[in-house]
Amino acid sequence: MIYHIPVLLHKSIEGLKIKPDGIYVDATFGGGGHSREILSHLKNGRLVAFDADIDAMANSLNDKKFKLLIQNFRFLSNNLRYHEVSRIDGLIADLGISSHQIDIPERGFSFRQDAVLDMRMNPGAKKSAIDILSEYSVEKLSEMFRFYGEIKKSGELAGRIDKFRKIKKIERVYELVNLVKPLTGREGENKFMAKVFQAIRIEVNREMENLKEMLMQTVDIMDAGARLVVISYHSLEDRLVKNFMRAGNFTGSIEKDIYGNFDVPFKQINRKVITPAENEILRNKRARSAKLRIAERI
Repeated sequence: MIYHIPVLLHKSIEGLKIKPDGIYVDATFGGGGHSREILSHLKNGRLVAFDADIDAMANSLNDKKFKLLIQNFRFLSNNLRYHEVSRIDGLIADLGISSHQIDIPERGFSFRQDAVLDMRMNPGAKKSAIDILSEYSVEKLSEMFRFYGEIKKSGELAGRIDKFRKIKKIERVYELVNLVKPLTGREGENKFMAKVFQAIRIEVNREMENLKEMLMQTVDIMDAGARLVVISYHSLEDRLVKNFMRAGNFTGSIEKDIYGNFDVPFKQINRKVITPAENEILRNKRARSAKLRIAERI
C-alpha cells in the first residue's frame, strides 16, 4: 500500500529555492516524498522532518543529512534548538491527513469504512473523536461543526448527537454516519459527511491552533531569503496561511511601524494561489483541493 503520494511535489520544492548547504524543515514528513526530493538537492546541508504520527517512522530515510522527529510541528523551535539548529533556510508543510491515515480503517478518519471513532493523528494523544462527541456540550459541538465544517445545520446536527448519546455512547464510524444521514439533503451524502468528519478531526488534533503556532515560529527562525512553502486543503487552513504570508498575522490586516512603513515579515512569491494541473488530479484525486502558497522572509 502506498503511504502517501506527495502533492504538487515539483512546484513546492521549486518554491523552496533550495541551497545545497542550507538547513531545511519538512514539517509534515508522512511518506517522505517531499523530504526525498529536498535531500536530492542537498550536498552539505541538513533536513529535519517532523511528524506527530509514529507510523511515519517506518518511512524514515537513511541519510546522514536527515533527522526525523516524531513530534507535532507546533513544537518546531524547541525541537530545532535541541538539535542545535537556530536558523533555517526554508520550511515546507503539506497540511491535512495522509493517504495512509485515511486508508487504515482502524484510525477512524474515513466515513466509508466502519471502525472505532478515533481520528487522532498522534495515537498517543489524550482525546479521541469518541471523547469529543461524548464530552462537549451541545453549544460547543454546534460551534465546532459551524466553524470547522462550515455546516449550516450545525445546531440540528449537535442536537441529534446529544439525543443519541443519552441512550448510547457514539463509538463507531457507522453509528455517526447513520446518525448524520437524515441531514445530508441536497448537498449530497458524501460531501456532507466529509464536512462532519473534517470538523471533528480538526478539533481532535487542534489543527488550527497548531498551524498558527508553527507559522508564528517561522518568523524568528528564518533568515532573510528563507522560503516558507505551505500546501493546504480546505478554506480554513488556506485563509490562515494566506493572511500570515500577506501580513504576518491571521487577520490579514497589514500594520505599520513607528515610521509609517509596512511591517510585514514575508513577501509573497505567488500572489495567485498555485493549484494542481488536471493530469496530477487524474493521477491522485486527493490533490484536487490542494492550494500551494509560497513566501520569502524579508
